[in-house]
Order: sequence, then C-alpha cells, then structure tokens
Amino acid sequence: MQLFYWCQERGLQLKEEYRFHVDRKWRFDWAISSLKIGIEFEGLMSEKSRHTTIKGFSGDTQKYNAAQELGYIVLRYTVLNYKDLLTDLDRIYAIQKSNGKG
Repeated sequence: MQLFYWCQERGLQLKEEYRFHVDRKWRFDWAISSLKIGIEFEGLMSEKSRHTTIKGFSGDTQKYNAAQELGYIVLRYTVLNYKDLLTDLDRIYAIQKSNGKG
C-alpha cells in the first residue's frame, strides 16, 4: 500500500502485473511505466520458488536484460530488503526530475 500512496502523491500510476514486452509474456510485479521503472519481488524464501532453480534464475536474467534493453530501470527486492523500495524510488525520481523526465 505504501507504494501505491507514493505513486499517488506524485501523480503517477502504479500498475500491477504490467506486461512490458511486446513479443514475450514477461511482466513486472509492479511498474511505473511513465518513468520506465519495473519492480520485482523475488520469492526466494519458498522451497518451490521458480527463482531458486537454475532454469528459473536464467529465465529471470533474460527478462531483466530485455527490460533494460527497452530502457527500464529494474528494481529487485526480497523479504530482507523490500523496505528500501521507497528510498530507492525517491532517489530515482529526484534524478529523473532533475533531468526533466519526471
């Protein structure tokens, strides 16, 4: 909810399960598409997580590389560092505003 309010305060739209790639079915967990920011929560703590297999992890690297090729900033978080998200967004938003993009 804090992410939603962060976006709302700045007049930005937060999108869930945002499909960012035209040809692939890749989605970001959340996205602020106007700023080209994709946000991913890595579910590493589950024993059955796709992220913990070499195939799943490799697929994620392809997804993140493709997103960056399209100009997205990809922010990745786990259960241990998700509280850094708003601070990271503040910093990125300030940089983009100073560059005339925000």
